[in-house]
Amino acid sequence: MRTAAAITIGDEILIGQVTNTNAAFIGQKLSEIGVEVTRMVVVGDEYEEIMTAFKEYYEKFDAVLITGGLGPTHDDITKRVMADFFNVPLVMDNSVLENVRDRLSKRGIPMRKVNEDQALVPEGCEVLMNHWGTAPGMLFDDGKKFFVVMPGVPHEMQNIMSEHVLPRMKVRAIGQVIKHRVLKTTGIAESSLYELLGDIDSLLGGRAKLAFLPSQIGVRLRITVKAATTEEADSIIADLEGKIRNKAERYIYAGGEVDIEETLGRMLTEKKLAISVAESCTGGFISHRITNVSGSSGYFDRGVVSYSNRAKMEILHVPGELLEKFGAVSEEVARAMAEGVRNISSSDIGISVTGIAGPTGGTPEKPVGLVYIGLADAAGTIVERRLLPDERLRFKDRVSQAALELVRKRLLGIS
Repeated sequence: MRTAAAITIGDEILIGQVTNTNAAFIGQKLSEIGVEVTRMVVVGDEYEEIMTAFKEYYEKFDAVLITGGLGPTHDDITKRVMADFFNVPLVMDNSVLENVRDRLSKRGIPMRKVNEDQALVPEGCEVLMNHWGTAPGMLFDDGKKFFVVMPGVPHEMQNIMSEHVLPRMKVRAIGQVIKHRVLKTTGIAESSLYELLGDIDSLLGGRAKLAFLPSQIGVRLRITVKAATTEEADSIIADLEGKIRNKAERYIYAGGEVDIEETLGRMLTEKKLAISVAESCTGGFISHRITNVSGSSGYFDRGVVSYSNRAKMEILHVPGELLEKFGAVSEEVARAMAEGVRNISSSDIGISVTGIAGPTGGTPEKPVGLVYIGLADAAGTIVERRLLPDERLRFKDRVSQAALELVRKRLLGIS
């Protein structure tokens, strides 16, 4: 078994009411066992659409994994399509029926005909018991083709995958290891990062794939390697990561799925430094991110949301004449805010942000998206001016990322 396809069934996904987390989970888990998912599709609750997907993918792939459409209502037709596809009738499975009856009884729900119908399964399939819900998984496996249908409820699907599906597929995976390594960068645009890394084909040498995955807070670099052994895959990834870091180290803040606040927390802990934050345009979001990390009480002293000019003066002791002369969104006020929060907290580092989140409030001289980020420490005070025009909430994301990145660079001695 080498290739697989994932089919997600449900109108709710097509119209955007539900996020398709099932496909992401399937892709991740199959990749870990060396089975490559090369196709994913979402189809609505329509008989012909589902049947067409079944026919196409069963012919093309070693394994087909389907989620959704196994509920008790009229629009849940996946099981009927599955039975027709394999040209078998639906039959009652007593073990599933007992599981449904037991779960409903524990919840004080009376058994109805529609619930009993959930125990109907295509004749000849292997039933994968669902101990987390009422709809079972159903598997047809002839030794060549692996075809499994699972519930669309994420935790039910994930448990059936882990308990029943993955162990079976793992022993059938053919001599292939697929490994991924993610490097997280910030402070550099995708196009600039691409140019910085140079000739990608030469860098990879045909041994791997490199994907650029941009977001509003940075670009993730994903290295993907297929190899005969885990040792070979790890060796290739380590070599490529080293080459990438040689070119772009200053922009890489983490490997894997670590966020920048975790990286920063580790650095502050190692250096035994305390930090405090004065926020205007981010409204406490930087403090929120810092304190999302367990153990942050060891290095985070306080966060001040000084949204108004009055708060800036009363709490941070920003001189009124600075506000009057330069305005709240200015290099001078950002400097005074960073120094002010450091002074009132006796922290090693003071961070400040002041800007225009929009969509209103901008002027030709100070447009929406303008922000000043201040940092005060024993070596002095620096202020960065950024222009980050974006939707209001994304603006706050980007400003908070830039502020945390400024601290990281300061601790590393990067100008």
